[in-house]
Amino acid sequence: MTFPARLAPPDRLDRLDALRGLAMVWMTVFHFSFDLNQFHLIPHQNFYADPLWTLQRMAIVTLFLSCVGLSQAVAQTQGVEDGRFWRRWMRVAGCAVLVSVGSVVMFPQSWISFGVLHAVAVMLLVVRFVRLPAWGWLLVGAAALGLSQWVAHPVFDTRWTNWVGLVTRKPITEDYVPLLPWLGVVAQGLAVGHWLLTHRPVVLQGRLPAGLQPLARLGRWSLSYYMLHQPVLIGVVLAWTYCAPNL
Repeated sequence: MTFPARLAPPDRLDRLDALRGLAMVWMTVFHFSFDLNQFHLIPHQNFYADPLWTLQRMAIVTLFLSCVGLSQAVAQTQGVEDGRFWRRWMRVAGCAVLVSVGSVVMFPQSWISFGVLHAVAVMLLVVRFVRLPAWGWLLVGAAALGLSQWVAHPVFDTRWTNWVGLVTRKPITEDYVPLLPWLGVVAQGLAVGHWLLTHRPVVLQGRLPAGLQPLARLGRWSLSYYMLHQPVLIGVVLAWTYCAPNL
C-alpha cells in the first residue's frame, strides 16, 4: 500500500474532529428524545419502527463509523505504533463491556450484546491487521454491504452469533451494530480517507472556521462523551420528573 507523506502523530485534523463532534451532537439529540419518550414526557414515539427515528439512527451510525474509517486512514498515515493502538483499543473494548453491563441493569430483556462500541472494537482489529490498498477497502466495503442484503441464515439469529449480521430477523436489543453491513461503512471511510490524504489533503487538513471549533473539541473526546452523555441526560430527565410536580 502506498501512503501519502507521513503526518506527525501529535497532529489533530480539526475538520475530522468537527465531523465526529457533529455525530456526537446529533446522537445526543436523538438519545434525549428517546429518554423523554421512555419517561412519557413527549407524545409516544416508536423509536424501533417509525422511519423518522430509524432513518436518523442509521444516518448517525453511518456518520460515526465513517469517521472511524477516516481516522484509521490518518492513523495509518501517521504510523501509529502498537502501544498507542492497543491502549486506545483497550479503552474502546472496556467501554463496550461497561455498556453491556449497564444495559443489563436498565433493559434486562433487550440488553446490548453488540452495539456500536463492540463493533468499533472488532473493526479496529480488522483494519489494523488487514492491509489493503484503497481500492481493496472499497471492494471490502461493497462486499460487506452486499452480503448483508443477500445472505442470511438462522444460525446467526442467536445472541452469541448475531454480531456477524447475517440474521433472518433483527434481534431484540437497544443497540445493534453488526459487523455486516457496518464494516462496509468503515472500509469505505478508510478508502476515502487514504484517497483524500493522497490527492486532496486540504479536505481533511485544512483550517476549520472558528465557529466550528467547539465541535472539534467535542470530537477529540468522543469516547468519554459517549460514555457520559446518557447517564447525564437520564439524570436530567429524572430530576425534571421529580421537580416538575412541585413547580
